[in-house]
Amino acid sequence: MFSIRSLTLLLSVSFVVAAPIRRQTPCFVTGSVTLPAEVQDSVDALAPVITCGTTDVFTGVPDVTSGGASFSDIDFRNSDKSPVGFALETFATPEDPASADLATLQDQLNTYLAVEAGLRSVGNSADVGKLKGPKFFLQFQIARVNTANGVQLGVADTVEHQLEKVTKNAVGASAAEIAEVNRLATVV
Repeated sequence: MFSIRSLTLLLSVSFVVAAPIRRQTPCFVTGSVTLPAEVQDSVDALAPVITCGTTDVFTGVPDVTSGGASFSDIDFRNSDKSPVGFALETFATPEDPASADLATLQDQLNTYLAVEAGLRSVGNSADVGKLKGPKFFLQFQIARVNTANGVQLGVADTVEHQLEKVTKNAVGASAAEIAEVNRLATVV
């Protein structure tokens, strides 16, 4: 038989065990809108490598840094070009993509992914749409670098797949900008 004391202890332990585990929300996820699963996966991966500044780059979304890259320094809105035109100029690789600085491209992509998650968390879908062009262009450039270096890529990480993502999300891009992205896809 159980005593009152042992039953109380047993119930206390079972409530503690059954209590949900709370995860710390990363500094760049400031809103309460539920994130799509694929974005949440990137949030979990980014949390250890992203730091947040004290100023917002979008309403409710702080400036973020990964490695030596801060979003505020590579913000597509600081250009008079389309988002993809800005990306072509800012995230260029050498003519031989194998010699590109993959770590820098990854840090730049990390900042765009973190800001995207922040924008989604505050419900700012209009700016997410504009941000996708440079984000996918960075993924495209990383695919080019990896392909040039002989890395075996999954289907979603190939140059061809990322090219489709860039062109589909090329808000306001000129025909010349799209043509340049298509040309780059052949240089791997």
